[in-house]
Amino acid sequence: MLAEAMARRVAAVFVLLATGLLAGCADLGYYWQSASGHIGVMRAARPVPQWLDDPATPAALKAKLELTQRIRRFAVTELHLPDNPSYTGYADLHRNAAVWNVVAAPPYSLTLETWCFPVAGCVGYRGYYDEAQAKAEADAQRAQGREAAVYPVPAYSTLGWLNWAGGDPLLSTFIGYPEGELARLIFHELSHQLLYVSGDTLFNESFATAVERIGGARWLATEAGEAARAEYAQYDARRQQFRALTFATRRRLQAVYTSPQAKAKDWAAVEAMKREAMDAFRADFAALRKGWPPQRQAAYDAWAARANNATFGAQAAYDDLVPGFEALFEREGRDWPRFYAAVRKLAALPKDERHAALQGVAPPTHTARAAQPSAAQ
Repeated sequence: MLAEAMARRVAAVFVLLATGLLAGCADLGYYWQSASGHIGVMRAARPVPQWLDDPATPAALKAKLELTQRIRRFAVTELHLPDNPSYTGYADLHRNAAVWNVVAAPPYSLTLETWCFPVAGCVGYRGYYDEAQAKAEADAQRAQGREAAVYPVPAYSTLGWLNWAGGDPLLSTFIGYPEGELARLIFHELSHQLLYVSGDTLFNESFATAVERIGGARWLATEAGEAARAEYAQYDARRQQFRALTFATRRRLQAVYTSPQAKAKDWAAVEAMKREAMDAFRADFAALRKGWPPQRQAAYDAWAARANNATFGAQAAYDDLVPGFEALFEREGRDWPRFYAAVRKLAALPKDERHAALQGVAPPTHTARAAQPSAAQ
């Protein structure tokens, strides 16, 4: 009954927002699916102690849940991330993603189409709890002449707005991650609750990615066993190689889209150069993949298969300002409160100024990259 009452309270809040504050930002149907989808996630969640006490809970799941609570305490005590109800409950969603995001971009640009919402501001993606609805939105974007993609998202943050209702739960969509990845994900999502700048996806995601990288490295160094460190090293090496390849491809595509041919609107020439860049990416990926162990390749295969301007543009949000945040962490003496205070000062600047400031932070002689494994999400 308590869960039902809580669900009704959350539903009432969402309906109020959808019919009032959110009117004009997008259609009511979209907000209703967002509200009902998140309510479904919350209703599926139970406190971790209940799962641990339940004899029907598999031993492997219990071990993972116990691990998450240690990670959660570490996030609070060592990384100074928020101490609240988030990630103290668990929900089995019986699906492979928490939500599916739609991204879209013009045929000759990596600049993402944006959708605007209260609190979050204008962001370069649109999330759906139903994959079919996400695919329909992607088709609608293609019908307007854009490139589009749909990708699964294992976790998302409500930015702390629903901590009164139990916060963000642990989910079956990521609970099986290797220890190092599980720690990084929790650190990443809690970072969004610590600081979020409306309408600046690049700043927000790069900040959270920097926190997860540095925090994840510290967890592995001080809390994890040798087996977990070895597992992570293999996982991270593959990711580093893939990120280097996609970064190089982004640079190449950007050069194509700002080329003299593009400025002259010689779209046939631009299309030919674009096709050459994409063919090179897929050939290089195929060669890279041959050297990888067979485990956990499906996500990379799926990414490469749908790669286009939209996916490359979305990935940039998780990468481009991370070195600046890592350098800022070093500049602040690797002190978390000082680092967060410096980030808040940047957040108060106009968007272009905060980006420029981060890009201008010179890494010290000994950088975060030298002290910890630096991997993109």
